[in-house]
Amino acid sequence: MATDLQIAALKIVSVNPATGEVLRELECAGEGVVEAAVARARAAQAAWAELGLRRRIEVLREFQGKLYEKKSEIAAAITREVGKPLVEALVTEVLVVLDAARFLIDNAWGLLRDEPVPHGNLVTKLKSGWLVREPHGVIGIISPWNYPFSIPATETLAALVAGNAVVLKPSELTPLVALELASLLHAAGVPRDVFQVVVGEGPAGAALLRSPIDKLVFTGSVPTGKRIAAAAAERLLPVVLELGGKDPMLVLDDADVDVASSAAVWGAFVNAGQACLSVERCYVHRSLYESFARACAEKTKQLRMGNGMDSYTDVGPMIQERQVRIVESHVEDAKARGARVLAGGTRLPELGVNFYAPTVLADVTQDMRIMREETFGPVLPVMACDNDDEAVRLANDSEYGLAASVWTRDRKRGERLARRIHAGTVMVNDVISCFGISEAPHGGVKASGVGRTHGRFGLDEMVRVKYLDMDRVPGMKKVWWHGYGESFRRQMEGFLDMQFARGLGTRMRGALRAAGVLNRKQL
Repeated sequence: MATDLQIAALKIVSVNPATGEVLRELECAGEGVVEAAVARARAAQAAWAELGLRRRIEVLREFQGKLYEKKSEIAAAITREVGKPLVEALVTEVLVVLDAARFLIDNAWGLLRDEPVPHGNLVTKLKSGWLVREPHGVIGIISPWNYPFSIPATETLAALVAGNAVVLKPSELTPLVALELASLLHAAGVPRDVFQVVVGEGPAGAALLRSPIDKLVFTGSVPTGKRIAAAAAERLLPVVLELGGKDPMLVLDDADVDVASSAAVWGAFVNAGQACLSVERCYVHRSLYESFARACAEKTKQLRMGNGMDSYTDVGPMIQERQVRIVESHVEDAKARGARVLAGGTRLPELGVNFYAPTVLADVTQDMRIMREETFGPVLPVMACDNDDEAVRLANDSEYGLAASVWTRDRKRGERLARRIHAGTVMVNDVISCFGISEAPHGGVKASGVGRTHGRFGLDEMVRVKYLDMDRVPGMKKVWWHGYGESFRRQMEGFLDMQFARGLGTRMRGALRAAGVLNRKQL
């Protein structure tokens, strides 16, 4: 079977991970191609911004309509290139993008229009001011293979509606989905130079980082994110970095075992566990531990694996054999240190080189690789804990802080614990779906990255905020201008007393002293 990525003579080959079928061969963009794309984007961006916010919103509305019309075709393209079940492509990718467009269509005007700024200081009462949100210019986006449509599309839509041009470098494993996105956007009215896709491997991403873009949005690994942050710091290039997670699931002693175990199985195995929001650590109160682990194992064994184009498939292949080896090494390490395999734990060569059985591990410990490193595969490690405090401590004992979940019948208890967990998002009695809530920001703390995508905060990342100030009486000299002296000092002390003294008498006397400033001689 062909490898998942072949680069020869500056070519990239897109391969179906389920079947090994070669989908398409593409030219690999070199540095010159990337620089030219950014130059074209720079030249086209001004006209796109001058088009106006209302018109750009209408373009997004047109895009939404075209995506809806082609929803099944786009989902099939995602499944062929990534391997995930077709229904997951529809729900976790197409639906997410349709709703992201809905959010921006409904809210971009209110969030991006000029905003008046009140002036509380008496000195500035003769001024008016407002905030203006301006596009950065050219936004570079480097997106991953695991959600090759929803991640770059949600970021791109926010950038475009704010008036930016976008140059997208998709993963070399999933370039065709990015080209489908480009086709939809161009058909909707986005000029070709305003949104461009450059196909390439790591060097193409590095070239995009070196190019004169105005901001970079990157989703990927922590090591790569750190290298990007260091390079960006050299020229103070602003970045948004979403760098993955090791998301914990806390199952409290009053949780519904049936519901929570179903959530754990879906949260660990959706997209074959290849999601930054996957459940990668599960801490269960000791009183429920055995029943919960058993329920997870029983449900996992019922999952149907195969080609994602088969409507009965629950779990598809992993993206490439290299990723399978990482999962395999984590499981073997856990087994060597005493973990029990309750389900799975092996490759499934009869299905193909990229298939690994959904795996449930019990009796794991916090020092195992499976509990500390991002596995990014279909493994659910389950560990017992004795109380809420221990569960929170274990959840926070990680370099990552993307998301987490708490499972309990007591909403107030769940909220209390959620507030103590160090993560960008904490869900009570649900997992992963936060990514599909268009109003909610997505991003993490600690090694999980900086900045946010989605919602109001994601839109804020796509603009520069400028403060504009207008003086209402331009013909009057300002009292704080030059022409200082002892009397002016006393007047200013009186002015401070008038505004900030605690006692009414002191404030009144201060007002009398300050009044003389109106007759002050100035330069």
